Amino acid sequence: MKKVVQTTKAPGAIGPYSQGIDIGNMIFFSGQIPLNPETGEMPEGIEAQTKQALDNVKGLLESQGLDFSHVVKTTVFLDNMDDFNTVNSIYAQYFVEPYPARSAVEVGRLPKGALIEVEIIAVK
Repeated sequence: MKKVVQTTKAPGAIGPYSQGIDIGNMIFFSGQIPLNPETGEMPEGIEAQTKQALDNVKGLLESQGLDFSHVVKTTVFLDNMDDFNTVNSIYAQYFVEPYPARSAVEVGRLPKGALIEVEIIAVK
């Protein structure tokens, strides 16, 4: 049985998808771009956008009574792979060992012109 995740602690879906799907012991969360959930605005620059995207991930996790230690897999989509080291240093401030598995890929374009999108899978 699957349950839809809905929270105001992260931006709402901007298309026909859910913020997340809870399937019992695992939750699959949709990718988070750096939109402020309260204002709908996106900060400038990769540092601020990375922090906002990860704060949105934090909001999703907290809405389900979880934290970053519950994350088992992340996918980081970057507008520019030259930002990898900057993103990595900020990412390390949110996650602790043992770190989740992760993929990082450069993409041609992200929704709303974002520089980063972060997708996670968490285990309860």
